[in-house]
Amino acid sequence: MRKIVKTLLGSAAIAMAVAPSALAEKFQPLAFGNFDQWVTRTIKESRLLGGKTKTTYEIGPTKTDNSGKAYTNLGGSPWGTSNVLAKPSGITKVSTAVFPEARGNGKCARLVCDFEHCKAIGFINIDVIVGGTIFTGQMLEPIKSTSNPYSKMIMGVPFTGRPDALRFDYKVTMPAANERTYSSGFGSKKTLPGRDHAVAFIYLQRRWEDAKGNVFAKRVGTGIQRFTKTTSDWINGHDVNIVYGDPTGKAGANSDMKLMPADKSYYTRNSKGKMVPVKEVGWDSPDAKPTHMIIMFSASGGEPYTGSVGLKFWVDNVGLTYK
Repeated sequence: MRKIVKTLLGSAAIAMAVAPSALAEKFQPLAFGNFDQWVTRTIKESRLLGGKTKTTYEIGPTKTDNSGKAYTNLGGSPWGTSNVLAKPSGITKVSTAVFPEARGNGKCARLVCDFEHCKAIGFINIDVIVGGTIFTGQMLEPIKSTSNPYSKMIMGVPFTGRPDALRFDYKVTMPAANERTYSSGFGSKKTLPGRDHAVAFIYLQRRWEDAKGNVFAKRVGTGIQRFTKTTSDWINGHDVNIVYGDPTGKAGANSDMKLMPADKSYYTRNSKGKMVPVKEVGWDSPDAKPTHMIIMFSASGGEPYTGSVGLKFWVDNVGLTYK
């Protein structure tokens, strides 16, 4: 199977360029988007949870990290993951739903939807639904609560290109049960009707900050697709096309191309160092130049802490196409 090993995008400020004379389509891989390199982390959980040493993974230059400390992106990797070091109530806990997996002569990313168990006799006994997710940005460790999960993630990286599509290889395994589970770890666990789905999307935004540190954005381009069926094998070179400006009535648009509602805003760190929501206030001009790019792949396409246990989403060779 093919593996793309050339990395062309290498820092948080990802720069894209296409030769002016180029007439053919150009594919530009994202840094570490072939998922051949991973940081392997070993972390000892609290004695209250049994004191076991757990292994978790991040997408970055090949390295083993036994420090047990909070992780920040290494080697210019633009990828954050839902794998986290959590310390609720001061208890060290590791959650892993994104894994490296062998594919041909290299590796790919396997994202799963499953329960994360946290049990301590006489103190806590909770289950949390975790949907394996990778995204351009950074997870802010350690996670200390399950409230407002997006406020613990810097979503998006600086980006000024205007690609035509998000391209990647993928395969999906959907569970047989036609149901979803909600479980945030506190309160009752609920079974909901209907299966969840895997999802891939790219949002291009033009952001700005006011004098008070509030961050706003207009949506420049949108590409999104749900994956609802099991595939028999890998689908290679799949494109999620990007629609620029307001997608209403445009070719290639779908009902999932919406602005982020205020109560579900993604977050970023403003110029004052504070985590704030990115408030999308409208659609931008179709020919506007973006300032940021958000790419996300997830084994759960619904609300936080909700998903179909057993859903698996494999992703490989992520990049952008230009004409």
